[in-house]
Amino acid sequence: MFVKQLYTGCLSEAAYYIESEGEAAVIDPLRDIEEYLQLARERNTTIKYIFETHFHADFVSGHLDLAAATGATIVYGPDTHTNFPVHVAKDGELFSIGKMKMQVLHTPGHTLESSCYLLKDEAGKDQALFTGDTLFVGDVGRPDLAQKGATLTMNDLAGMLYDSLRKKILPLPDHVIIYPAHGAGSSCGKNLGTETYSTVGEQKQTNYALASQSKEDFIKAVTEGLTTPPQYFPINAQINKEGYESLEALLQKGMQAWDAESFRKKAQDENIILLDTRKATVFTQGFVPGSVSIGLEGRFAEWAGSLLPFDQPLLLITEPEQERETIVRLARVGFDKFEGHLAGGFEAWLAAGLPIDMIIDVEADELAMDIPFDPNLVIVDVRKVPEYADGHVKQAINIPLETLMDPASMANLDEHHNIYVHCAGGYRSVIASSLIKRQGIHNLRNIAGGWGSIKELGDKFKIEKSTEVLN
Repeated sequence: MFVKQLYTGCLSEAAYYIESEGEAAVIDPLRDIEEYLQLARERNTTIKYIFETHFHADFVSGHLDLAAATGATIVYGPDTHTNFPVHVAKDGELFSIGKMKMQVLHTPGHTLESSCYLLKDEAGKDQALFTGDTLFVGDVGRPDLAQKGATLTMNDLAGMLYDSLRKKILPLPDHVIIYPAHGAGSSCGKNLGTETYSTVGEQKQTNYALASQSKEDFIKAVTEGLTTPPQYFPINAQINKEGYESLEALLQKGMQAWDAESFRKKAQDENIILLDTRKATVFTQGFVPGSVSIGLEGRFAEWAGSLLPFDQPLLLITEPEQERETIVRLARVGFDKFEGHLAGGFEAWLAAGLPIDMIIDVEADELAMDIPFDPNLVIVDVRKVPEYADGHVKQAINIPLETLMDPASMANLDEHHNIYVHCAGGYRSVIASSLIKRQGIHNLRNIAGGWGSIKELGDKFKIEKSTEVLN
């Protein structure tokens, strides 16, 4: 028996490769499938099954491309309806992988088709449970992601999740390893633990969702405090249900290289989005006017999916040799309208003598000195509402980054303002500054080091909390 967790940190996503006696299965594969194919080649095995725990909302699965490459059967749990061939398993159905068995446990609640896969060794002993988004380390999947047109409410799904956990997971032996689909940082739950695996016994002791409680108390616990899911979640779920264009086809489009002048002409189309994926600290020093900055060094795909429209074509500006990585990571969250990239990157744009824009970086102490003397000064804090509530500069306004693609969010900002933008450390504030500039507001500065730098200056700033949010 061989089990390998394949964890992708920027998405907080775990796929799994399971193998026995020359046969293998992959659970919840990402859209870029080469890692699974490489494992199978190295280990001289055949991928027999692709098990999907549910229609993922936070990434596009690699199920179709992997099935096409291997001939493997795509398996979903009960209540699954797709636009492509799959095996819809019955609750309790067993699948053979070499000398192992995989049993389907239908666990509706996160979604209707959500299912866990129980791995049994050659003696029939329960070994591991691949829980998808039904159960995480320290949390459970959010029950508010019902697909468009669904008649069930969030509370209905939470009640189903309560039953699923108690009927299918709590009765399992304590030694069974829990392998979830996500770890800390994922938006698929409220507060996932930092570990990427656990055991049934550990979760019985530490996971609030498995504590002894009434169904009513459980529903309240799992539904309170849910933030609005990212805008790309329903788009990805629909793509996973209906199918998609192959990743290789997307790469062909995205890898089209345009020289600086050709790129400039294409960029004049108002419908096109210019996306610059260089590091935030590099972007501020100079960029193609109108570009949106989302650096590959952060949670790139999540922010792209949360901010950028899916129905507009993308032109890419990357560091040389990072074009493919950019396209793959965008494709993971459902982007498919690629128009190519700037050949030679930003340096080629500079060499062609074309106009550039910049963002001024300033230290926090400069902001502290300007506050008492500048009546037009506006501090824009783009952190999430709970971050802002837990401590912010007294006169700062909170415009969370995820709202900034909507021009209405900037209604109170004007060119006559002296705008200072900050987040926690600097990554999000550069994204925000690029979006504000894109709306024609250019009199802004980015606070290097963000909230971390502001706090270090102590009594130079008046700090307050929003207790009504914290409570």
